Amino acid sequence: MSAKGENRLYERVAKDLASQIAEGRYAVGQRLPSERDLAQTYSVSRPTIREAIIALELDGLVDVRLGSGVYVKAQTPAEGQAGATDIGPFELLEARRAIEAEACAMAAKRITNEELDQLDGLVAEMQAENVRDVDRSEDADKRFHMLIASSTQNSAMIAAVELLWEARERSPQTKLMGEKAHAAGVIPRIDEHAAIVSALRARSPEDARDAMRRHLTRVLNSLLAATEVQEMEEARARIAATRDRYT
Repeated sequence: MSAKGENRLYERVAKDLASQIAEGRYAVGQRLPSERDLAQTYSVSRPTIREAIIALELDGLVDVRLGSGVYVKAQTPAEGQAGATDIGPFELLEARRAIEAEACAMAAKRITNEELDQLDGLVAEMQAENVRDVDRSEDADKRFHMLIASSTQNSAMIAAVELLWEARERSPQTKLMGEKAHAAGVIPRIDEHAAIVSALRARSPEDARDAMRRHLTRVLNSLLAATEVQEMEEARARIAATRDRYT
């Protein structure tokens, strides 16, 4: 684990689980406790547990099986030691939601008509690329968000948003999360981006802030759904409860 990441919750959880796996507390082939149980054990949120599992998955220690759970794959990392870690995907989105929402509010009073037209063009590009190449669509998405940051005319705000996007592209955990999201069919939402442009055209800081917050909240929820590991026991319990209700 990186020195810079010593205070990251998910890294602490991942390090402890990796240690227990190495010591044989969880044997190869054994399923780890459910996400809910791990969250209670470590007194952290379920997204934090999910970030920890992604780190273990990248190291080749666990195998995530949708509809079944997380199983131990090896006692030691595939590369002999834990790989590089970075900002977790959920904490990154949480930060983006806070900062980019304020950037959007600031931009509402300063964005030019030319920049608004450019945003419309990027929304159209996303729509076209969604059915052709999701990577290109996401590149247009990045340019959309960076253009809004640039239109704040505030160099500190621009630098802050750039830093978040650089972390998104650098983080191996976020990259794996993106692959899982793609596999689950998560793509840039046209209606949400159009709503942001509409609020900016109205020159309304409040509406612009809300539109960006709603967008990034939905992105966060979509990633949670895309990486859901539904344990069999929980699934059976829900099915039984539903059956009892209607019989």
